[in-house]
Amino acid sequence: MTPAFSSLSAFWLMGGYAFYVWLSVGITLLALAGLIGHTCWQHRMLLQAVRRQQRRDQRLRESRQRINKEQADAGTP
Repeated sequence: MTPAFSSLSAFWLMGGYAFYVWLSVGITLLALAGLIGHTCWQHRMLLQAVRRQQRRDQRLRESRQRINKEQADAGTP
């Protein structure tokens, strides 16, 4: 089996196409990093929305319990 490049410098030069090869590698890595960052951001926003909804539901439950208790204390069904 013969190596594709004779030296490390030949690998970095990519047979004269280094600019295009490494530019495409860089853009690909940048796009992947952007996707990962966006996914993490969406995950955090989703968790915040769930926590907000849970707090809202808890406040509504407490409010209903308080109203029911007030109605029971007042003697109205």
